[in-house]
Order: sequence, then C-alpha cells, then structure tokens
Amino acid sequence: MIKKNENLIKEIRDRFENVGKCSEGGERIFFENAGGSLTLKKVISTSSKFSALPDNQGRNNEASNEVSRVIHKGKDDLSDFLNATSGQIFVGESGTELLFRLISEACLHTSNSGNLVGSTLEHPSSRSASQRWAGIASLGYVEIIHSDEEGIVSPTQYYDSVSCDTKIATIIHTSPITGMTLNLSEISKAIRKKSPSCFIIVDGIQHAPHGNIDIDSYNIDGYVISPYKVFSRHGYGVAWISDRFAKIPHNSLSGAPENSWELGTRDPGSYATFSEVVQYFSWLGEKVSNQVGIREKINAAGEAISKYEKYLTDLLLFGTGNLKGLSEYPQIYILGGAKNPARTGLVSFSINGIESSDLVEYLETEGIRVHIRKNDHYSGNVLKPLVINDCVRVSICHYNTEDEVGKFLSAISNKLLTYTNSKLSKDYTNS
Repeated sequence: MIKKNENLIKEIRDRFENVGKCSEGGERIFFENAGGSLTLKKVISTSSKFSALPDNQGRNNEASNEVSRVIHKGKDDLSDFLNATSGQIFVGESGTELLFRLISEACLHTSNSGNLVGSTLEHPSSRSASQRWAGIASLGYVEIIHSDEEGIVSPTQYYDSVSCDTKIATIIHTSPITGMTLNLSEISKAIRKKSPSCFIIVDGIQHAPHGNIDIDSYNIDGYVISPYKVFSRHGYGVAWISDRFAKIPHNSLSGAPENSWELGTRDPGSYATFSEVVQYFSWLGEKVSNQVGIREKINAAGEAISKYEKYLTDLLLFGTGNLKGLSEYPQIYILGGAKNPARTGLVSFSINGIESSDLVEYLETEGIRVHIRKNDHYSGNVLKPLVINDCVRVSICHYNTEDEVGKFLSAISNKLLTYTNSKLSKDYTNS
C-alpha cells in the first residue's frame, strides 16, 4: 500500500524529476498531471543516451544490433504493460496522430458502407478524426450524448446506438475533463452484440498512468496512449492494433511486409524510454506486493496507484483534518458529482462568482499548479451542455501527497474567505 507509507512515497518521489519544484521557477505543487505527468529520472538519462546514438537498426555492427535489441525489448515491455498477447505495437508522432491514423484507415477500409459511432465525451483527437474521415469515406456518423450529471457514457447507450451497420466505434477510456473512467469491457460487449465485426478503437491516453490496462480482456481492435502522460517524454505515441486490424490496407512502403504499420526509421529512444516506465511499474509492484512475474507486478502497481489516488481525490472532495473538501462548499460545482465511483485521479470544478482564470492564477502564486479548461474546441463538448464557460482541473498522480492536498484545500479556503469578505464589503457599501 502507498497510503500512509512515508518511506515508499519518498522513494517514489525520488525517482521523478521536478517533483517539488519547477525548473523555471521555485517550489510548487504539481496538480497538472492530466496535461502531462512528471518524468522519471531514468527516462531522461536513457533518452539522452539514445538521442546521441547515430546508428539505426538493420546494420552489421554492434551499435545497430543493440538498437534492434532495445526496440524488440521495448515492444515486449509494452505488451506486458498493456497485457496484449496478440496484435502488434508501433510508435508514431503522438497519441493524437495515431488516433487519426487508425480511424482514417478504418474509415477508408469500410467506405460507403454503414456508420461510425462515437460519443460527445471523447477528446477531439478521436472525435475530430471520426467526423472528418467518416465524411470523407461517406459513412454515417452517430454521436452518443454523454451524461452531463455523471460525466460518462454507459454500455447501454452504446448498445442503443450501435446497429448491424456500425463498422467502427470509438471509445474514450478515461475523460481528461470529467475524470471519469468508462466500463470499457462492458461497452465492447454491448457493441459486439449488435455488430460483431465492428472495429473498436480506444483512446487510452488519459487512462494510462492511473490504473491497469488489460487489452486481452477488452475485445477491441485499437488502443492508443501518449507516453508523456505516463512518466515518459514527449515526441512519440504508442498504438496497439489487433491482428485483424493489421491486415486492412494502410499507408506503407511498396514491397514492405503487408502487415507492417511503422513508417520510416523509428527513434529507438521511444522504445527504450518506455522500457524504463515498465521497469518503474515493476519496481513499484515489488514494493507493494510479493508478486514475481512482470505482468503480475504491473497489476499490483496499478492497483496500488488506483487505491492511493482514490484516497487523495476523496481528500480533495471531502476534506482532511479541519480542512473542508471541495464538495462541502455550496458555491462550488463539481463536474460529474462528488460521489461518482467512476472518478479516476481528477476533479474539475467551478466556483460561483470567481473566474476560473483568476483562481488558477491565484493558486499559481500560492505555489500550486492546476489548469483551466475552457468552452473551446478541447473542452466545449463537456462544458457547453453544462452552461459553464470554464472550470479548474485538479489532476493528481500517485507521487502527490496528502500534505499537498491539504495545502491546496487551505488555499481554496483562504480564497473563498477573501471573496466572501470582499463581497460583503461591497454589499455594505452599496447599501
């Protein structure tokens, strides 16, 4: 268990760069993990090593052989991390680029026949790709309206929206706006009941750092993550595709193996740095369990992360010690509701009478980094139906601490007290 284990929390934090300070500023608490996690120190050193290496795979020299070994190991490690015992894994420019690629190829393969089903909860990386490529391929586009109250899309909604003509379905595993995780296995089952051969493509970008991924159990065809959100670095994304998806026509070099999806020379540092991520999960799994196998240790780490992050988000929502939680202030609105079992490591909220931009700026002066989400092309699909112009997103990770949550709640209390006193003063003056 991570909770209350101060020595383990210290060990965890020691493995990350910029934990308690900003490299461009002073000390700060990092609650902007949904925008990109902190980076493992081992990822930084490994990335530097491979960025300096001039050799590519496929040559007859020791350096090239090492590059090939690192790439193969990286793919094996990713298979363990994703629990994907079939299909293939490849890297691309980013998670967004890979979602566009998978969705576009699926649409072109099924052009002029049937429809694509997605939801309003999705990030624009999958939603925009679906809308664009469904139109190009002359497919119908069916959009499920997510629950404003719960911040999710249910298996029943997918079942009601999918038909035998549905050729492609897209799902977001965890929302970076509401913070809610969907029941992916049950949604997949619901889709397969109506359209057994439907290509199911999942955006796992927000979900990856917070809990276990178990592709073997999902019965899907594509899953995409962005490693910079799961303790690695920027500059690459990772996609898994099923064996049957790999066989559809796609962009590739003439004469290349027909099932190959990688285009051009890949950066071996991509695979090497994710191997460091997997090694970290393995280390953490050993710390919180007696498991021996790599997948079992990853599972144990994921379970410990999930439980600890729930503990921290519960503190954010319901308070700690003599500090009120966000849910205890009547002027605070919490997206998805405070007692939502689907919540995963994230709380988005707005305060009546206080601009979210002002609150983010105030928290920055208090040494607490959070983020504003606006009614724009990134978050408008969630905020517009709620008639909210913006909200503050507090996103945590397992290297955050109870003390950091307490400092955040104290800062919120002070801000609300200052606002209330100011408002009372203005009301008294006006009277």
